[in-house]
Amino acid sequence: MAAAGGSPSIVEYFGGEDGYRCGYCKNETGNLSHGMWAHSMTVQDYQDLIDRGWRRSGKYVYKPIMNQTCCPQYTIRCQALHFQTSKSHKKVLKKMLKFISKGDVSKAVSEEEPMDSHIEDVVPCDFAYKGESRVSQSELTPLSVDHTERAENEDEDTGETKEEVNVQKVESGFPQISADKDTPLLGEPSRSAKIVPAPPKPGKGADLSKPPCRKAKDIRKERKLQKLLQNQMCTIEGSQLQADQVFLLQNSKSKTNQPKTIEDFIFVSLPDDARHKLEVRLVPVSFEDPQFKSSFNQSATLFAKYQMAIHKDTPSDCGENEFTRFLCDSPLEAEDAPNGPDCGYGSFHQQYWLDGKIIAVGVIDILPYCVSSVYLYYDPDYSFLSLGVYSALREIAFTRELHEKAPDLSFYYMGFYIHSCPKMRYKGQYRPSDLLCPETYVWTPIEQCLPLLEHSKYCRFNQDLKAVDEGRMKELGRVRVLHKRTVMPYSVYKKRRKGPSDEASVQQYASLVGQTCSERMLLFRS
Repeated sequence: MAAAGGSPSIVEYFGGEDGYRCGYCKNETGNLSHGMWAHSMTVQDYQDLIDRGWRRSGKYVYKPIMNQTCCPQYTIRCQALHFQTSKSHKKVLKKMLKFISKGDVSKAVSEEEPMDSHIEDVVPCDFAYKGESRVSQSELTPLSVDHTERAENEDEDTGETKEEVNVQKVESGFPQISADKDTPLLGEPSRSAKIVPAPPKPGKGADLSKPPCRKAKDIRKERKLQKLLQNQMCTIEGSQLQADQVFLLQNSKSKTNQPKTIEDFIFVSLPDDARHKLEVRLVPVSFEDPQFKSSFNQSATLFAKYQMAIHKDTPSDCGENEFTRFLCDSPLEAEDAPNGPDCGYGSFHQQYWLDGKIIAVGVIDILPYCVSSVYLYYDPDYSFLSLGVYSALREIAFTRELHEKAPDLSFYYMGFYIHSCPKMRYKGQYRPSDLLCPETYVWTPIEQCLPLLEHSKYCRFNQDLKAVDEGRMKELGRVRVLHKRTVMPYSVYKKRRKGPSDEASVQQYASLVGQTCSERMLLFRS
């Protein structure tokens, strides 16, 4: 998906940070990652980056150093279109329905899944802002096309082919990146990662060779219908009633075999005398949006209440500035596409309004192939509603809804799955889901990954030992650089640069973001 007339992504790469404190195992210096500051980023670039193991916290985009960090963090996605609601998920949905319709307050906690679980990986902490950019906006504004062409012509004189250089031209929109027909596009499910459902272990799960179990009540209903149908066929041969009964019987059969979907629980009609009213509003993250602006103070206050109660933050750790920097500042450029969702792509707050006040906010990014969950904060007074689980289920339902208008958008990304941290394993209970191989960047069904993770916290999931990263950087000279407000390929910048070589750093950046992104994004060099 290319954005017509949009600006390219501009990033500053910081390399591997020193180790910082791990929020999972509490190791003071064990958490290791590569990071970059995104001054601006297109939704397609961010989609391609998260499909290579990157993730954002505010405008800071980071990628764990998987084979070195204390708690390896694997990108996890749920196949939203095929989502299967578990018993504990149904309990949460029913509990919310009872609360809204009758005011029932159930304190029961399911043993199968932590009810206070929330889709979050990073809390507002120093690491995301260690390398906060100090570059002025004027330095980030590329000059006109002529200046850029001059830089590229310089490269032509050195004997490089014109075809190679033309890719780097700055037009009003994006350069067109051509892809080999046999090469899977980044961000799409790779053909090499076949999604194969794992067979259930003996004694566990449904026997797929047998028809699904049915309730005795449904079987009795069907028998009654069959008896009625036989009687009708004897007396009213060839009549319309016979056809109606056959249709009714077929309909009954199909319905009894269909398990309830999330939508069946969420979009039920409530009684007129319902005790509460719950409304979910999607608000673009923009101070120009009247809804976002008018609810900002209430939202920021709720964030502080949540952080202090759940994460034991001090008031200074979760003030308005921290809230803005962490959950309102986004590098993503809002974008509308003809085949995209009505709300467009970009960063949003999904606000849960109960009886006129916000009780939870899910921070999400809507991208070309997925809804990506960034963070959730909620009112601790409503913990009994299991809002972490409830909001995740609502976001899966929302992904399915967006898919109807945007057919490519069919996954729900839950951030990172951390097997070495037992309290973070709950994300694996949203099935079917896949984990991203940290070496070849292909998706692997979680059932195939779990046995490997039991033996080693760092794993290559792709079992084809000959398989390599298909999106890897192949030509360093083609990396796009923004230097002195001029866009140029790295091959030109390298000749112009004064001082020590920065080739090792650029090489590392390009290998981590991949060839496609390195040719599309602008790497800022001072």
